[in-house]
Amino acid sequence: MMTTNTTLRLILGDQLNPLHSWFAHRHDDVIYVMMEVRQETDYVLHHAQKIIAIFAGMRELARQLTAAGHRVHYLAIDDPANRQSLPANLDDLIAHYQVSEFDYQAPDEWRLDQQMADYCRTSKIACRMVDSEHFYTRHDEAVALFAGRKKWLMEHFYRHMRAKHQVLMDDANKPVGGQWNYDHDNRKSWPGIPWEPADFRQRHDHTALWESIQAAGIQSFGEPNAASFAWPLHRDEALLQLDAFVEHALPHFGEFQDAMSSKAWRLFHSLLSFALNTKMLGPREVVAKVEAAWRAGHVPLTSAEGYIRQILGWREYIRGVYWQHMPAYAEQNVFGHTRPVPAWFWTGNTKMRCLANAIGQSLQHAHAHHIHRLMVIGNFALLAGLNPADVHRWYLGVYIDAFEWVELPNTIGMSQFADGGLLATKPYVSSAAYIDRMSDYCKGCHYDKKLRIGENACPFNALYWDFFARNAATLSSNPRIGMVYPQLRKMDPAAVEALQAQATGLRDRIDEL
Repeated sequence: MMTTNTTLRLILGDQLNPLHSWFAHRHDDVIYVMMEVRQETDYVLHHAQKIIAIFAGMRELARQLTAAGHRVHYLAIDDPANRQSLPANLDDLIAHYQVSEFDYQAPDEWRLDQQMADYCRTSKIACRMVDSEHFYTRHDEAVALFAGRKKWLMEHFYRHMRAKHQVLMDDANKPVGGQWNYDHDNRKSWPGIPWEPADFRQRHDHTALWESIQAAGIQSFGEPNAASFAWPLHRDEALLQLDAFVEHALPHFGEFQDAMSSKAWRLFHSLLSFALNTKMLGPREVVAKVEAAWRAGHVPLTSAEGYIRQILGWREYIRGVYWQHMPAYAEQNVFGHTRPVPAWFWTGNTKMRCLANAIGQSLQHAHAHHIHRLMVIGNFALLAGLNPADVHRWYLGVYIDAFEWVELPNTIGMSQFADGGLLATKPYVSSAAYIDRMSDYCKGCHYDKKLRIGENACPFNALYWDFFARNAATLSSNPRIGMVYPQLRKMDPAAVEALQAQATGLRDRIDEL
C-alpha cells in the first residue's frame, strides 16, 4: 500500500555493502532503489567487464535484500521505464511511491556528490545524506592533519593512521619490527619461482547479462569474458578471495609486488581492489586479516606491511587528495601535453613488448597491477607527452577497480605528474633499464633495450632523455631526480640533439610503434 511517509533510499553501483546499517532492520515504509543507467555507463568508455561486474553485483545485492524482506525497486538497463539518469528516475519514483523523504549514501565521486547535492537543493521533499560506512577517514581528515604544512606527504599520513588505528604497532606504541616502512625490501624481480598461486576466484556465466548490455546499445571495449567471469558477485565470494590471497599469495607479495612477467599476469597480487572499491569488502577487515596472518607467523612482516600500506596508507591518502583538490584537479597539465592516446592503447597491438603485455592484460582482464599502470603504461604516456586528461579517461574506463576518487589522483598526480608535484615528489619515469630489471619484457622485443638512436632503439630511451631536456625549467631544481641533469650537462650537445630528434620522430609516428 502506498503511504505518504515513504522513504526512498538510493544505492549506487559502488555501494554494494550488505552490512550497511541501513539493512539491519526491515521497514515497510522504506524502498531501496538501484539503477542501471546510461548516465553511468557512458560518461567515459568503459571496459566490458567493468560494466558486467557492477551490474551483476547490483542485481545480486538487490536479490539478497529482497530475500531478506526489504522493499527494492530495481531499474534494469533495458527497463522501458528507465529514463537513464539518476535525477529523472528519482523524480518518477518519488511521484510513483508518494515519497516524503529521500536518503542516499555519500557518493565517492565528485560529480555524483554534486549531482545529488543539486538534486536535493531543488527537491520538495526532505533529503538526507548518510555515510557509506566504508572508509577509515572522513573527506576532510587529511586536510585537518596537514593544516599549516606546506607539503602533504603520504608517509606522514600513513604513520598517523597506523598509530591512530593501532595497526602493526607494539605495546610501546612503536611500529613492530622497529621501522614504519619496508618498501626497500619490496622491489625484487621475479625469477620464475615460486610460481604464482592458482586463481581461486569463482566463475560465473553472465552471457545473458552481457547480451542485454549490448542490446541496450552500451558501447565498451576489452574482452567481456562473460561466459567465464572471474570477478566476485557478492561479499561471500570476496571473502573467499581474501582468504585465498592471504593463504597462498600474501607470503610472497612483499618481495615481488613490483615484479612483472609475461608468464604470470597476477603473480602475488590480491585482485581485491574491485571488491574493496565497490564496498563488498571493508578496508578494516582486509587490514585485520593481513595483520593477523603476520602475527600468526604465516607471512613475513615485509609482506604484511607492504600490503597494509596500500590499504591503510595510500588508498585513504589518495582519497583525501581527491576531495581537497576537486574539481580543478582533473584539469591539471603542468607540462602542457596535448598528444592524443595512440590507437594501440585500445588494442594492445604495439611492437613494444612491455606495453603489449601491460595493455594486453588490461584489455583481457580489466586489471593490471600498480607497476604496469605506473612504470610501463603511465611512464610511456608521460614521456610521449600524451594529454593527461585523455590518459585519465582511459585509465578510468579500462580498469575494473577504477572509480574517479582513486584513479584520478593516481593518474594525474602520481603517473603523469600533471599537478607539478602536489602528489608525487618526482616524475615516475624511466628508460628501458628499469623495465628490464623488473620484468622479462625486453627479452625477444622488437626493440633493443640498449640502443638510444636508430630504428631498432627502444623508444623509452630517447623519450626519457628528451623529456628531461625539454622540461629542464620545471624539473632541474627537483632534489629527488638525482643524477639526470648532471648527466645531461656532461653529454655532447650533438648527442642530446640526436636524442631529441629521435624522440620527435617517435612521437610523430606514435601509432606505428
